[in-house]
Amino acid sequence: MRTRTVGEVMTDEVVRADRRTTADDVVRLLERHRIRALPVVDHDDKVIGVVSGTDLARGSAAATAGERMTSPAVTIHPEQAVPDAARVMARHNVGRLPVVDEEDRLIGIATRRDLLRVFLRTDEEIRRQVLDEILAGASALAPGAFAVSVRDGTVVLEGRVRHRSDVALAIRSAWRSEGVVGVVSDLGFDIDDCLPVQPDAQPLRPDPVTRSAEATP
Repeated sequence: MRTRTVGEVMTDEVVRADRRTTADDVVRLLERHRIRALPVVDHDDKVIGVVSGTDLARGSAAATAGERMTSPAVTIHPEQAVPDAARVMARHNVGRLPVVDEEDRLIGIATRRDLLRVFLRTDEEIRRQVLDEILAGASALAPGAFAVSVRDGTVVLEGRVRHRSDVALAIRSAWRSEGVVGVVSDLGFDIDDCLPVQPDAQPLRPDPVTRSAEATP
C-alpha cells in the first residue's frame, strides 16, 4: 500500500489572517470557524507565523495578528508523507500544520483530524501490511525468519536474517506502512555484508544485534 501524502489529506480552503488583522477580528474568525489557530500570511501569501487564542490572550484587543503571532511557523510541504507530518505535530506539540509550496506560499492546512483518518487502523492491519512490505522488498527473506508485532502503531521486528543489509531493508519497509509511528529492531544477522571484504579474511559472524531505540527510515 502506498503511503499517502500531506497534499492528499489536507484541507484546501484555509482561514487566514495578515499582519494587520486586529485581535478582535482574529477572535471572530476563530469562533466562526471553530478553530484554535490560523496562519498569518504576508502580501505574497507566504506564511510568516501562526496566531492562536492563547497568543491573543496575552495582549490587548487593539493588538494585531502580526504583533501576537508565533513566528516562524511550523509548516510542511504537500509531498511529505502523512507519518512524517504526524511526527512533526508531536515534536512541536501543535494540532495543525500550514501546508506550503516550494516558495512558502500557503496552499492548505493539515490538522490532527486529517492525519488521524489515515492512522485509524488496527495493529493487526498494520502488522499484515508490514509483513507484506518486507517480503515484497526482499524476496530472499523467508516469512519464518523473523516475526512482526505491533502495539499502538509501533512495530517490533524480531528474529534473525541472513545478511546485515536485510536488517536495514526490513526497517525501511516497515516504515512504508501507513499508521506506523515507530520501528524497533531486534533482528540479528549471520553475515555482515556491509563491510569491505579483506583478503583471506574469514566470514564475519557477529552476535545478534542488540535491541535499539526507535529506528528511523
